[in-house]
Amino acid sequence: MIITEVNEKKDRKQFLEIARIIYKDSKVWVSPLDQDIEAVFDPAKNNFHKHGKITRWILKNPSGDLIGRIAAFINEKKAYTYSQPTGGIGFFECINDQEAANLLFDTARQWLQLQGMEAMDGPINFGENDTFWGLLVEGFTQPSYGMNYHHPYYKSLFSNYGFLPLYEQITNHLDVNKPFPERFTRIANWVIKKPGYSFKPLDPKKINDFAGDFMEIYNDAWKDFDNFVPINNATIIETFQKMKTIMDPNLIWFSYVNGEPASFVIILPDANQIIKSFNGKLGLIQKLKFLYLRWKGVSRMRAIVMGTKTAYQKHGLESAMFIKLKEYVLPLGRYKELELSWVGDFNDKMLSLHEATGASFGKKHVTLRKTF
Repeated sequence: MIITEVNEKKDRKQFLEIARIIYKDSKVWVSPLDQDIEAVFDPAKNNFHKHGKITRWILKNPSGDLIGRIAAFINEKKAYTYSQPTGGIGFFECINDQEAANLLFDTARQWLQLQGMEAMDGPINFGENDTFWGLLVEGFTQPSYGMNYHHPYYKSLFSNYGFLPLYEQITNHLDVNKPFPERFTRIANWVIKKPGYSFKPLDPKKINDFAGDFMEIYNDAWKDFDNFVPINNATIIETFQKMKTIMDPNLIWFSYVNGEPASFVIILPDANQIIKSFNGKLGLIQKLKFLYLRWKGVSRMRAIVMGTKTAYQKHGLESAMFIKLKEYVLPLGRYKELELSWVGDFNDKMLSLHEATGASFGKKHVTLRKTF
């Protein structure tokens, strides 16, 4: 087998093509847009390059056929927050062959060791964890935009190499037309009427203000989780800009207590329902088709992230925002399903919220670690 580091234009094209080869017979896989993958490796489009490094490889069999790929990277802000310096691997794709997988893993491990790393997490992203994160192990249905999809045999490729589960990522599904449980609705309506409590959707004209509110809430909400690294304003603005082409501002809500930013929920229409036939490409024809299908609308939404400041985590703000969302969504008659993705098994409060809404199990991803 021949493994090659990606440096040339033809290597980059082959790196993208490998996934389409691996999943060519899958009826549910949706090819991520090539430009979204390439943006991860582009310092001009990915803020993480300012405090990290990344490289990638493609794998061919002796006949020259493409059979696998992998990327390895180090987020220097996070790598040294663990007891062992830990890098990451991602964008792993491989045929059902343990020897091929081992060669990919070995190559990534050796590169990370040369950078001083003593462990690697995967499959993860060189960026925030809302996209391209975790190994799919349950719920092999069509993925929503940004969510990893894998063949079932990938689990064995990882475990046979010695990767061990670090945490599970649970995704639940909510039927939009199904009424919320009575207790959930009662509490939410009570919260909405409380003096000093206010709720408002995103105003695209004030994106910088909302980005500031997002950063304040996010960094407070996650500060007590292990190995948390605060998010910066540049990363938030970068993310909001990427969401612009698909976002519906009325699906993004913020709550305030006496004017103080307290909670948010970021929900996007599922772009995968639009781009499924694009095969990863976004040329002029696809762009025109995208605009038409975006105007026509999709039936599924994805809740990318929810957060509440620790001081307000028992105030029912999340429930109130769900009621506000439903007041907007139901009259449209467009959306049928909300995917609540993904929540770590360590986040009891958010999992409890999912349960309170009446959501049902959808998928399970796992983030794994290999210690050298």
